[in-house]
Amino acid sequence: MKISDFEKYRIPTGELINISDYDASETSLFPKGKKASKKELLHLSQDLDRLQELLYAEHKHKILVVIQAMDTGGKDSTIRAVYRVFNPQGVRVASFKAPTSTELDHDYLWRIHQQIPGKGEITIFNRSHYEDVLVVLVNKLVPKDTLERRYEHINDFERMLTDEGTTILKFYLNISKDEQKKRLQARLDYKGKRWKFDKEDLKDRTHWKKYMNAYEYILSQTSTDYAPWYIIPANKKWYRNLAVASITSQTLQGLDMQYPKATNLEGIVIKKGQ
Repeated sequence: MKISDFEKYRIPTGELINISDYDASETSLFPKGKKASKKELLHLSQDLDRLQELLYAEHKHKILVVIQAMDTGGKDSTIRAVYRVFNPQGVRVASFKAPTSTELDHDYLWRIHQQIPGKGEITIFNRSHYEDVLVVLVNKLVPKDTLERRYEHINDFERMLTDEGTTILKFYLNISKDEQKKRLQARLDYKGKRWKFDKEDLKDRTHWKKYMNAYEYILSQTSTDYAPWYIIPANKKWYRNLAVASITSQTLQGLDMQYPKATNLEGIVIKKGQ
């Protein structure tokens, strides 16, 4: 699969979308199916391992991966399945929950900026600065004009990051309402998953349409040439993982990274017994 194959999931800049137009269950780019996907994901994992080492060694590029989804959408499991091969020395996962009192004393992007990757690093946002437009839009927590300015702030913020050498990948993991119901039920049925169940998830389900409308508007307002959104079909976990891994791998390959040249090695010989 080539990066161009995934253009169907990429939201064009300035285009108002309808999430219902994106089939959460489709697997068209990998018709071989779930069983064969394990081998393909293994190959992609090997590529990602090599590319991350190269990224770290070159110490030039910075990678920010943003993952958003409805509850049970697979944010945690995607990170485990796709990015677990990375050397912990060069990767970090940041998760943003309700802001603390200290964070509320600052602008809403203050806590985000502190987690941005440095040179040679990859940072993965499990939820992100987009919560500060999503939740407030659904619950009408701020005036409309304030919210509209935030979209401009976010776009400007991400442009600044890319101008300073950060490559941004943004994934919306698209699951259907029926699939979410199955996953919530699985959390109740399986003891090992019950700790993840939150009654608030059921409350949010009653506002499913509001969340979909909010995501449609947010993704449309903030998918740019320099920081595009991808709507990833996520009902099939194996396909979701393949898609995210493929886009990440091909994006890293496109950076044309090189190992730095070794210096001051002339005449050095490791003698026997050293």
